[in-house]
Amino acid sequence: MIIDRKFDNNLDLYNKYAKSFYLFNKVLKQEKNTPNKIYSLHELDAYAINKGKDHKGYEFGTKASIVTTKTTSIIVGVAAHKTNVHDSKTLDEVLSNTVKIVGENIITEAICDRGYRGTKEVTVNNNAITISIPDSKRKKDTKKEIQIKREKFKRRASIEPIIGHLKSDYRMARNYLKGFVGDQINLLLAAIAFNLKKWMNIYFYALLIQNFTLLLQSIQEIQRLKSLYVKLLFLKLYF
Repeated sequence: MIIDRKFDNNLDLYNKYAKSFYLFNKVLKQEKNTPNKIYSLHELDAYAINKGKDHKGYEFGTKASIVTTKTTSIIVGVAAHKTNVHDSKTLDEVLSNTVKIVGENIITEAICDRGYRGTKEVTVNNNAITISIPDSKRKKDTKKEIQIKREKFKRRASIEPIIGHLKSDYRMARNYLKGFVGDQINLLLAAIAFNLKKWMNIYFYALLIQNFTLLLQSIQEIQRLKSLYVKLLFLKLYF
């Protein structure tokens, strides 16, 4: 390259810009089917995520997983993934993070959609978590079994609106923090803000119905989430 000749055997100057020139050359040489392509020079961790939708074929960034409770839809676990792995391969990390938060022997089953097909069980700290995925009706299924399956799997549809709210209302659609650590911080901030709003609603509901047990629990959760949110905001200043 012409710029290489400008260094004039200055090794210190060459070493200073060696990484940048390596990235520039890689971008210039990569083609459509090149594996591990670079999509952004300032965010090397970004990769293309196939959405499989007509209006939006791909998204560029970092894949994130969230775990919510079945009835209350409170987020109990999140994980950002450094590489673009299949959805079924993300369960180990996100369920491990969830177990660290809620404790062991509490989660026995995870209800997922068909995109997670391929994994039937995840083991976390010697505790087996069953992965339930909806399948087609079988001839031997009774009406009661069909109803049980329908009740179990109909709540999985609630995860899509939560993801939509996290993107549109809690600034997860675009991350302005640097690097993969910045992606993790942004994901945690969005999840904490989502839960904080939910517990605030529970707090006002408990005041309305004068349920002091629920009121005390909501106050404790709000204080805990507020403290964690402030810590992450200070950490955000470095990114």
